[in-house]
Amino acid sequence: MTAALSKPNGDGKPQSLRKAATSRRARNDQSGVFLFSQGFRPFFLAAALLAVSALPLWMLQFTGALSLPGVPDPLAWHSHEMLFGYLGAALAGFLLTAVPNWTGRLPIAGGPLMALFGLWLAGRLAMLMDAEGPIGTAVALTFLPVLAAVVWREVAAAGNRRNLPVCLLVTILAVAQILFLLGPAEVGLRLGFATAAMMILLIGGRIIPSFTTNWLKKRGAAALPAPFGRGDTVVLALSLAALAVWVALPEGSAAAGLLGVAAAANLWRLSRWRGTATMAEPLLLVLHLAYVWLPLGFALLALSTVMPALVVPQQALHALSAGGIGLMTLAVMTRASLGHSGRALTADRATTLAFGLVFLSAGARVAADWTDDPMLLLHLAAAAWTGGFLLFLLRFVPILAKRREP
Repeated sequence: MTAALSKPNGDGKPQSLRKAATSRRARNDQSGVFLFSQGFRPFFLAAALLAVSALPLWMLQFTGALSLPGVPDPLAWHSHEMLFGYLGAALAGFLLTAVPNWTGRLPIAGGPLMALFGLWLAGRLAMLMDAEGPIGTAVALTFLPVLAAVVWREVAAAGNRRNLPVCLLVTILAVAQILFLLGPAEVGLRLGFATAAMMILLIGGRIIPSFTTNWLKKRGAAALPAPFGRGDTVVLALSLAALAVWVALPEGSAAAGLLGVAAAANLWRLSRWRGTATMAEPLLLVLHLAYVWLPLGFALLALSTVMPALVVPQQALHALSAGGIGLMTLAVMTRASLGHSGRALTADRATTLAFGLVFLSAGARVAADWTDDPMLLLHLAAAAWTGGFLLFLLRFVPILAKRREP
């Protein structure tokens, strides 16, 4: 998967460097602790484990069936763990695997990878045991800045300027977490969502048309996705402006107007990638379906300002989180796990069902606030989300944690 990301970068890195990085990864796979031979292995597993445990814990607290002494504010814990904990793990797994392909440098593996993973795990335990205490907060805040520093070092050392925006977005996500935990929390939450959305718009805008083009070419299709051009640059700029204004002035008419324009612009962008031609391959189709949650979330954010009786902000945030972030990260984790373990890039029935369950979860959660009694749909959303990621674990634990037999 990440190899496809490296091709359009124009970073001038010779193919020999990429082959050398691949060879070094192969040697890492044959020595040491296999789980820590590549970044995607521990972090994708950890992201899925958090996904199947944190949401049920939140629902038990929300319904009053459980009270965790270290979590005085269950809603804040739920928001933090899904936005900074789950996304942090999925992002780390993706970047620690993609950056060596972008730069040709040696991947982070072995002891350094264990140490980085330990920081992430310590943050999860800290948020469970001392979510609002100074020690718990300090521990939880450690992982993302260190991840950002690692990514900056690797990209800068290789002179890979094209991916500096990705480094900047990881840094902003770390700043958002600081604001969320130290205040003002509302600004930190919005900044976190905005940063995650821009990551999907930027990276998804690379991989979705690229993967679709490759797949269609193999099938002899004449009509291919539109290549990246000025229109894409304009859409990204509009989206960035809309999200920046929303972070600063969420209830203003300027934010609503810009978000509406950004929603329409991203739908136009998505329409140029030939998503309807990928119906035969769920592993590819899911990327298009995940992206559509971004303009939907933008539209719902705009409507929550101009028509608050119809749409509430939490519906928009769940469209962005459960739909955009959840489904896109699941799709990327699945594709990367298959590709980097030497397996065919195709979704079996269990994987397709996992995609469908997470999509259903997002739809049910958004729709719940339009019903007189939302609890039925809230439970459905939680069950579908948990079931989807549980299927991922059942399917991919053997792939991620165990060396493939020759």
